[in-house]
Amino acid sequence: MPDAVTSVEGINMSGPLDGIVVLDMSRVLAGPWAGQLLADLGARVIKIEHPERGDDTRGWGPPWLGEDLEAGGGDPERVAAYFLCANRGKQSLAVDIATKNGQALIRQLATGADIVLENFKVGGLAKYGLDYASLHELNPRLIGCSITGFGQDGPVHLGHGAAGGRAG
Repeated sequence: MPDAVTSVEGINMSGPLDGIVVLDMSRVLAGPWAGQLLADLGARVIKIEHPERGDDTRGWGPPWLGEDLEAGGGDPERVAAYFLCANRGKQSLAVDIATKNGQALIRQLATGADIVLENFKVGGLAKYGLDYASLHELNPRLIGCSITGFGQDGPVHLGHGAAGGRAG
């Protein structure tokens, strides 16, 4: 009688985006979730985080992973479940994009990426020379995805995402 577990030998278990590299410079929800979906489909997603504080949502708990609530203590490396739910399958890299070295590293990563994903306010990356137009000059095959709360142009395009939406 055959085993209850079926052999998958010879079957390609990689996703349809295997071999695709995504440079993810997004935070909070919309961008990270988009990057997570690409990772779920097999892309290698490199998430860029601030070197001192990481993604904002790392601290948006409870619930926390790595915290021993009964002992009253906790792991200083604890991570909010929210962060984990929007960043599964990614590699995180701490980069300070405000520094020349950080900007050089992002440019280097962009030359080997297929997609750049970001959700900065309109023009937010241009002051660092890391906007899509600048990165596309380095890598003409680069696909850009910019997620903003109010679009790229129009009467309210300079709005500030979720905070502006909650203000009513």
